[in-house]
Amino acid sequence: MASSPGGHASLSSQKSPLWECSRSKKLQVTEEELFYMNCRAAYLTVFKSSLESIMSRDQLCIALQKAGRNPSQKTIDKYWTPQTAKLNFDDFCAILKKEKPTSKSELLKAFKKIDVNNDGYILHTDLYKILTKRGEKMTAEEMHVIINLADINADGKLDYNKFCKLYVTTNEQCLKTALEKLEIDSKMRLQQLGSHLEGSSESGTTPLSKPSPRIIKKTDQETMLNRGDGRNSLPLAPRKYRSSTSFNISMPANSFRTSKLLEPNSLKEWQCAQTKGCFFLEENGEIVSHQYKIHLTQRSMVFLTIKPLNLSQEEGLLSHWLTVDTAFYLLRESEGQPNLQLVCFPELRNREIYGWSGELGPGVYCLIPFTTGCRLKKDKKHVTEEAKLVGRGEKGELFLTKKFRAALSDIFEIIDLDGNGLLSLEEYNFFEMRTSGEKCDDEAWAICKENFDTKKNELTRQGFMDLNLMEASDRDGDPSDLWVTLHSMGYNKALEMVEACPFVIDVYADKCRPKIKALQMESNNGQLDKIICKSVMSKGSSKAIDSHENVFLHTYKSDFRVTSVLDNKSENKVIIHVNNELSKNCVNNRSLNIFAVEVAPKSTMVCQHVMPLNERQEWIYNCVYSLMS
Repeated sequence: MASSPGGHASLSSQKSPLWECSRSKKLQVTEEELFYMNCRAAYLTVFKSSLESIMSRDQLCIALQKAGRNPSQKTIDKYWTPQTAKLNFDDFCAILKKEKPTSKSELLKAFKKIDVNNDGYILHTDLYKILTKRGEKMTAEEMHVIINLADINADGKLDYNKFCKLYVTTNEQCLKTALEKLEIDSKMRLQQLGSHLEGSSESGTTPLSKPSPRIIKKTDQETMLNRGDGRNSLPLAPRKYRSSTSFNISMPANSFRTSKLLEPNSLKEWQCAQTKGCFFLEENGEIVSHQYKIHLTQRSMVFLTIKPLNLSQEEGLLSHWLTVDTAFYLLRESEGQPNLQLVCFPELRNREIYGWSGELGPGVYCLIPFTTGCRLKKDKKHVTEEAKLVGRGEKGELFLTKKFRAALSDIFEIIDLDGNGLLSLEEYNFFEMRTSGEKCDDEAWAICKENFDTKKNELTRQGFMDLNLMEASDRDGDPSDLWVTLHSMGYNKALEMVEACPFVIDVYADKCRPKIKALQMESNNGQLDKIICKSVMSKGSSKAIDSHENVFLHTYKSDFRVTSVLDNKSENKVIIHVNNELSKNCVNNRSLNIFAVEVAPKSTMVCQHVMPLNERQEWIYNCVYSLMS
């Protein structure tokens, strides 16, 4: 569907009348639950299951249209980049949260700007020039579709009031049709992919009533289900819990002190390699980070550590990311074996530093940074005033504000992976891929070096500042593109880095000089999930869910966290209801105390990570896993 004339207007948070229609059915559901109901309804008009992924730009466009959106090509390009292979249902929900339906008032406002006579009409000739020459240009064929709508065109001009009404009505009808289809097929109501609601009793909302972990009444089943995953909050046919199992772990305050990381006595004599990186939280909740290769030339005792990077902050302000848990999985490449072999995962910690010590043979190793996501979550802080990025001097010249320069200096520290105070082309391209999705080629880099301060063919900190100033100058002081960069790097409108966690990795070896190199920056979810499942299933405890012969719960406990993995050995998908309400002083990566997850046939999946909310207090992990039918 082509971009509308209102495509350049800001998107409104206006609620669809479909939401009001749903309310009239006396469903005791929240706005958030209604949002996910509409998401799922739209998705299931295109796909048979929410386990299916969007595999093309066209599928993404169709799914968005079914959800009542009218995405432009620019919008599609934003979410389907050259690096995109597929998008899942979670990604789809995240996109719909950002791309709100355009309201009628916004469309009218946009049209009135080009209505020179202020009479409610726009000549077709004027409309053609505007929509095919400005902004995101429409094709002649797309223009003819609009002009051929007889009800809104007369005497060579467009009645844009009627057009706006038709536009909004069409979007609402798309949503309504999708929802009706969902209601007709009750089986569709079972499609789900885990937790989506933001906010829980962990963050101060009213706690829910606590059912018994062992005896669950039939009347409680529906209540618990409707408190779970947003896409599971629909009026459902009566369900039963076929079986359930509970898990209880009590951990004393400061339990991590019993697993303290100690440096080898002779560490100062060992050779060291250091690099930096960052965890970035995506809109869909995935966490993206660098991956690394480590090379050892001979067998050595090795000491590996990872910790949050302590950047310069305003006086009196603490860096929130310093409390984020940072760890890693170390894997070995072996000749003749296609899969990497798991070597270790840090079990020891000294304050915020996680580490591992042991002997490694010569060869190449893959290091994948890992954080549970329990403490790196979407920012819910409401920013009342946007920070100023650029200003003008007395002569009208542009300059970067002190606060923005401080943020750019921190960004420079993060992307300067080797810590030499300069940016190589490779380091700069990690930044470019993160913020723009495109690499800087050799020719462009040569031009960059000609215009900005460099040293040893690498960009200096001042050169990086000047590059950003040039970007602001090219936009005549408009900070929009600068904000795109800042948001990509985890900053909010107050210039606080709230959705990223920079870290530093140290590799020590006693017999040789180790080498560590960043390879790429990508989502680790698929690969990491397999590694985590394998690790938990090999080292953790295992329970069949109430002796069910095909569905197993694997739980691994350390002094810092609890991880649970679900293993579905059956030929059919299963839905597991998870209830953490009886846990105390705990936070999980799903941000919900009650949720449901769907496990595909013959597969394993990470169910949740749980950590103490306050490590100085006792924490109790008490979870009930129920198999639903």
